[in-house]
Amino acid sequence: MAERQRNTQPVEDRKPQSDEARSAFTPPLGVPLPGPPEDEHPTSEFALPEGVAEPESESDEGSAFSVPAGTSTTQSTSFPAITPPHGTPRISLTKEAPWQDRMRTMLRMPVGERPVPERAEKADEPGPPVGRVLDLTLRIGELLLAGGEGAEDVEAAMFGVAHAYGLGRCEPTVTFTLLTVSYQPSLTDDPITANRTVRRRGTDYTRLSAVFRLVHDITTRGLTLEEAYRRLAEMRRNRHPYPGWVLTAASGLLAGAASLLVGGGLIVFLAAAVGAMLGDRLAWLASGRGLPEFYQFVAAAMPPAAMGVALSASHAHVQASAVITGGLFALIPGRALVAGVQDGLTGFYITAAARLLEVGYLIVGIVCGVLVVLYGGVHIGGGTLNPEAALQRQERPLIQIAASMLLVFAFALLLQQERHTVLAVTLNGGVAWVIYAALADTARIDPVPATAIAAGVVGLFGQLLARYRFASALPYVTAAIGPLLPGSATYFALLNFAKNELSTGISALTKAAALALAIAIGVNLGSEMARLFLRVPGEGAARRAAKRTRGF
Repeated sequence: MAERQRNTQPVEDRKPQSDEARSAFTPPLGVPLPGPPEDEHPTSEFALPEGVAEPESESDEGSAFSVPAGTSTTQSTSFPAITPPHGTPRISLTKEAPWQDRMRTMLRMPVGERPVPERAEKADEPGPPVGRVLDLTLRIGELLLAGGEGAEDVEAAMFGVAHAYGLGRCEPTVTFTLLTVSYQPSLTDDPITANRTVRRRGTDYTRLSAVFRLVHDITTRGLTLEEAYRRLAEMRRNRHPYPGWVLTAASGLLAGAASLLVGGGLIVFLAAAVGAMLGDRLAWLASGRGLPEFYQFVAAAMPPAAMGVALSASHAHVQASAVITGGLFALIPGRALVAGVQDGLTGFYITAAARLLEVGYLIVGIVCGVLVVLYGGVHIGGGTLNPEAALQRQERPLIQIAASMLLVFAFALLLQQERHTVLAVTLNGGVAWVIYAALADTARIDPVPATAIAAGVVGLFGQLLARYRFASALPYVTAAIGPLLPGSATYFALLNFAKNELSTGISALTKAAALALAIAIGVNLGSEMARLFLRVPGEGAARRAAKRTRGF
């Protein structure tokens, strides 16, 4: 009866209500229900059970590419094969190092590995004024490139200025007449690019040294943009340290000292000095008329050659060829030659080719000016010119050492160097000549390797002095190579060309080119030796070499 009553109940009475529905996972009666899940602390099946200690790790966040504990890797610890989970270790570059070395090191790093700029930003400043920083960077690079600085040092200076003002992802590019700097705030932002063209060049090493000091103060002392612009404007307003008449006298002194160096006497000294001063005034006149530099060199080369031809035609018992040789010493563009070869050795081939082409044009201008006079002298009345006389050097050690130092002193004045650098570069040039004379005259070594060794000493000492003073090496190097310039070989080649002896002239011209290249390579090698062996203490990243040829 009870069973019949249970079966006869309505279906809706037997069906449980929706709010009373239970799951198959509902615990039986008497077992407490679990608490609600903690949404703030989700767990997974990879969580460690309670009571198991977590392994020690250097960082809170791991990586699937991390090397397991106890596993050794063959890669160097400074350059791991994979990026560690805690990031790339910060590269330390001490501020006591010269800014040239620090900026060269960072320029040859990939963009992602460069140290972050350490310039402290103010709270009320949203960020660095990119436009003004790029403009300041280009103006500083323009002064350096116009002053004859190498392309690598110009790029290092530009990057140093931009990096000091907070523009870390910055890429400067330098060619012969064009400066470009590009800044990309992040990988997703469009880059900002600015450029500037170098229209005029001038030789003023005083201004060049001032620019180097400005870059040093920007990179180490944190100058504001206003202070940097003010100092830059002062540099542009300042006149040259020496007046025009001093430069004219210096050119005459240089030519006279060079004539003594190749065996001339007092009369030759005076004739070479007068010819060089006349040539300098003619070059200034041509420059004032707006003539290109090629014609300025043509005009400057004619008076010394005319003085030599006149002395030879007068049958005076003097070494007339030394007058022309002295004038050539004052005109050979050694500064541009060294800069061109240096750019080629450091990988700036476009700039190097342009500089060497400029040197070629200037030398052709000298050749034209001298050949016009020599051709007339040989075929009209000066047929007694003896080309061998220019190469018959007399061993007069004391006179030649004094003449070499006098030549370097005059060259330093022509380069508009600061007064406190003149003595150092004069001593450097005297040491270079002593080394060359000892190798070429005493040890009887070929002039080309002797010249390269002496030029290497010049580059080494110049780089040491530059690192000591945190300045450019050019004021300590360019004038010091003056006694090593191939003036005699150049004159010998030109005179043989004038006498239609082409084979002998080409041979002498090849020797002159070999001597010029030996000077440039020796100077660059000496500078690299200084950077190679004088490591900066505390510097965490070595200077990487440029890899542009077949991965070597």
